[in-house]
Amino acid sequence: MPAVVVVGMQFGDESKGAVVDYLAEWADLVVRYNGGSNAGHTVVANGEKYKLHLMPSSVVRGKRGVLGAGVAFDPEVFLEELRDLKSRGRNIDVLVSLKAALLLPYHKELDSAISGGRLGTTKRGIGPAYQDKMARVTGLKVADLFSPRFPQRLKEVLEIKENELRNAGILTGDVEEYYLKLLAKAEEWRNSLSAFIGDDHLEVNEAIAEGKFVVFEGAQGTMLDVDHGTYPFVTSSNPVAGGACTGAGVSPLAIDFVVGVMKAYTTRVGKGPFPTELSGDIADYIRDRGGEYGTTTGRPRRVGWLDLPMLRYSAMINGIGYLAIRKLDVLSGLDRVKVAVAYEIDGEEVRIAPPYVDELEKAKPIYEELEGWKVNDWNEFVKGGWSSLPEEVKNYVSFIEREVEAKAILIGVGPDREMTIPTPHLREIIPL
Repeated sequence: MPAVVVVGMQFGDESKGAVVDYLAEWADLVVRYNGGSNAGHTVVANGEKYKLHLMPSSVVRGKRGVLGAGVAFDPEVFLEELRDLKSRGRNIDVLVSLKAALLLPYHKELDSAISGGRLGTTKRGIGPAYQDKMARVTGLKVADLFSPRFPQRLKEVLEIKENELRNAGILTGDVEEYYLKLLAKAEEWRNSLSAFIGDDHLEVNEAIAEGKFVVFEGAQGTMLDVDHGTYPFVTSSNPVAGGACTGAGVSPLAIDFVVGVMKAYTTRVGKGPFPTELSGDIADYIRDRGGEYGTTTGRPRRVGWLDLPMLRYSAMINGIGYLAIRKLDVLSGLDRVKVAVAYEIDGEEVRIAPPYVDELEKAKPIYEELEGWKVNDWNEFVKGGWSSLPEEVKNYVSFIEREVEAKAILIGVGPDREMTIPTPHLREIIPL
């Protein structure tokens, strides 16, 4: 069985959780390789909604999951999700990497005080945690939490960060008192987490060597990648497919396929360039029908027409051969659907999106219009399968396949797990 990376092709929120959940029916292992609780992966199964932030999307099916070394691990969020899932009758089987960056309460407070408003972050502490990881002297990992030297390491870190915490208004009293409070929390975390920690690199590589079906789950999207996205309006990690190798400790040669997840239109949360952004009645129509409000923040998402230059860039960066196209049902009812096939930038036609803010802010979309579709009840098409879909929908999908040079394997026409329609190409990844 293959090793498959599932990656977002746009600005995140592409419904990767639903795609991973669908593939998890056959998966032996699902590995989150980047990001942290800033992710919002929603899975709807049997009418019940699960909003996951840190847990791999496989947990809804009770499948084995891994939080890899590339994850910013927040013990409080993990334990909160664990309690919620268990209360709903879910058996959680997850391994947390000893190498994952440890996110502490002050990271969230720093995020809110410093960067949240300027960059439109989720204020979950992800940026400050990764900042400390890269600084090394102030970075702590999950392994440190379980080390006898943790009290000393934490004290050393706070000595370095004291001025930063005071300047941000986070530390107002005695640093020793603050230190002891963190130490007490750490003791609680150790007791609750000891059954979950381990070596992600051994678990994942052994599964691949044994021929098991391994799914790598990325958080956020390609255009939010810290190196390849619209910097500085990006996340602090690598959502791209290559991030699966560094974030889980596997060779690029171990990856068999990359599946790009995209919406039938485009959305973005927070600040940053958005060439196909809409306003007015059509924007409201798409936002309301698509429930375009952040899973983590609840913020209304910006919406726009599908952006093919962005998808071509994403396909190139990630090596995407297969597509999962979500939320085709949201566009139902529109007489015509626009698609940006290129940009005009400084009088020149550009077919692959430049990932630079200055260039994208000048980009004027060049649109083509396709025939819309009007479907009130998608259930008959779910039962009938790919061949039964309206010709306008199949033409839209085929148009995307040709332009992006990738094959669609899954079509989403509703939030529920059951509203995903496989295409014949799915057999190229999973022997059905």
